[in-house]
Amino acid sequence: MRYEFKRSFERSVKSLCETDKADVKAACLAFIDFIENELPLPSGMGLKRLRREFWEIRLGIRARILFRWKGDLLEFVIAGNHDSIKDFLKNNS
Repeated sequence: MRYEFKRSFERSVKSLCETDKADVKAACLAFIDFIENELPLPSGMGLKRLRREFWEIRLGIRARILFRWKGDLLEFVIAGNHDSIKDFLKNNS
């Protein structure tokens, strides 16, 4: 499995508060462990398919991570709240 963090993801993480930045980084590492080592997802983290290739990792109510899964490539696209994910999908479909 290959992983890519898009520029849009890096920009979106920079705009988050420090607590959310730490949560997003920890969630990415936990998700990669989930994929690579078949470990269970941490409590409170949800995984949902939104559209064909787009998936969302939910970190409670506030923070979410949007990624695209294409074959053996997983691209982290953006991090933000529900509305920012919804707006991204609306503008990029």
